Amino acid sequence: MVTINIDTDRSGLFEITHDVREAIKASGIQSGIAVLWVPHSTAGVTVISRMDELGFLDIENEINRIVPMRIDFEHQYDTPSDAAGHIKSAIIGVSVSLIIEDGELLCSPGSGIFFFEFDGPRKRRYHLQMISA
Repeated sequence: MVTINIDTDRSGLFEITHDVREAIKASGIQSGIAVLWVPHSTAGVTVISRMDELGFLDIENEINRIVPMRIDFEHQYDTPSDAAGHIKSAIIGVSVSLIIEDGELLCSPGSGIFFFEFDGPRKRRYHLQMISA
């Protein structure tokens, strides 16, 4: 398993495709599966288009529209952004399965892997487990 640290300077999307590709190459696996898992309940991971940077704003705006930060959540353990972050994380998800073929991440050139911070800034990490087929 590979653990990668990420320091988020804000809430929002952070591309991690390069780091995931490098970890896959370093593994030496030619054909298999990589599972990326985020062990945080106020963060997530997703694969989206990276062709238009304004699309990132669309995604962030829609997630915030669906789950706005507000003070009337039943969850009162931490802060309103923490409560909203839990819901956003549950919607987006904390893992993705990726295919490794010919020693490379199988991913379209226009797509990328993105860490989604819902309660930043924070010191975070994610784990990548690779299995040879």
